[in-house]
This record gives sequence, C-alpha cells and structure tokens, in this order.
Amino acid sequence: MTGLFISFEGVDGVGKTTQVKRLRRYLRDLGRETVVTREPGGTPLGKAIRRMLLEGVVADPNGGKNAKSVPVDIAARTEALLFAADRAQHVAEVIRPALTRGAVVITDRYIDSSLAYQAGGRELTSYEIRNLSMWATNNLLPDRTYLLDMDPAASHARLRHGEDRMESAGDGFQSRTRQAFLDLAAGDPDRFRVIDAGRSVEEVWETIQADIDALLANAGANAVPADGVSASRVGQASAAKPGPKSGSKPRNRKGGSR
Repeated sequence: MTGLFISFEGVDGVGKTTQVKRLRRYLRDLGRETVVTREPGGTPLGKAIRRMLLEGVVADPNGGKNAKSVPVDIAARTEALLFAADRAQHVAEVIRPALTRGAVVITDRYIDSSLAYQAGGRELTSYEIRNLSMWATNNLLPDRTYLLDMDPAASHARLRHGEDRMESAGDGFQSRTRQAFLDLAAGDPDRFRVIDAGRSVEEVWETIQADIDALLANAGANAVPADGVSASRVGQASAAKPGPKSGSKPRNRKGGSR
C-alpha cells in the first residue's frame, strides 16, 4: 500500500488541530495506519527545539543539572536554522519511515510554514529558506497541503492560550505570513487546497473529506516504489521569480500530483 503525506498549514488559530484529529479518526476508521505529528516538536530532539523557538528560553548553561530556564533572544537566521534542524530530524525519524511502510502521515506544519513565517513574516529570502528546507528533508514534499485561511485578527481571537513568540510578533508579521501562505498556494495549485477557515468546523471537514477520498483513490492506483516514497514527493529546489514580499516563490515539482 502506498504511503501518503499530508500537511496542514495556516496562521495560528485557524483550526488545524481540530481538522487533523478528524482526519486521523476518519483514516483509521478506513483501516489505514495513520501517523499524526507536528512541527516543531515531532521528535524528542524537536521538543527541545520547540521550547526554544516558541517560548524563547533555554536551560541556564551555568545552572548544572537543575538549571532553570533563562530567556534568549533568537535572531531571525538562527530561528530559520533551528526550524530546519527540527525538520531534518522529523523527516529522518518519523516521516520517511512511516511512508516507507505505507502509512498516511499527517503533519501540523511543514516546509511551507518556514517559507511563510521566516521568508514572509521575518522577511528573509525565500530562495534561501526553501533551499535550506529542501536540503534538510532531502527534497521531501507532501502529496497534499491543506491551507486553512483566515484573517489573522479573526484567527487570533480564537486562541485559548497565552501567546508564544510567533503569535506575539505583531499584526504586520501575521499579515505578511498569511499573504506568503496564499502566494505559495497560488504558485503550486496541484499540491495546495485553500480552504476558508471562517466557515463552520463541519463545512471545513466536508471539503477536506471529499478531497481525501479522491486522493486515496488516486494513490491506490499507483504502485509502491521500493523505498515507499513516490517520485512525485521529491521536490525540485530551484530559483523562481521574485514575489512581492517574500523574495521568491517555490517552483512546482515535476511529475505526478503534489
């Protein structure tokens, strides 16, 4: 059975976690092995990186075994490298092994979050962020990416917890990030499905379910390669025309649906 790689993207508060849970339940009811994971933090190493990235703290290097956490100011390029390190471990330890054995992998955030947040929000060069991410993952891209889209002001009102570093970055940052996501989707319509997250949970789910049914039917018609990872998942890291805000857009990969 062919493995399937699905990612959920969008600014915080759009309902990704809710839809990931519904999709996991649906796929398991169909008898498919389903692995649900997230970025950052999908591995033990990733959890440590996640705390640094989202809480902005590290263990006091002078504190010994019982060191307390101390705040740290993370530079934009350092942040991008930490996300890439988390992703490299995530793919090697969780995602590729699951795809090889034919599982459906669902991840809450993946490469596109780096392109949107670091290139769009932080205004780093998207060409560099893309190349870094593709190197970290050995060019692995999802078969399908669901972008749950909503105005950041509305999605922020949904948040039920205190703000992390990314959520507290300001309205301008959030707006740039949302636009970067939309630009990515426009540049890769075969892989992305943009869904209005302002609709009800049930309406959003019905859209996802219909698409997943078609995706599963198509995947079932393809033979399983020796490594369990279809050629259509192998991304082509290349330069693209500069975008209006993020510097450049990723180019569509060659072969198969994405």
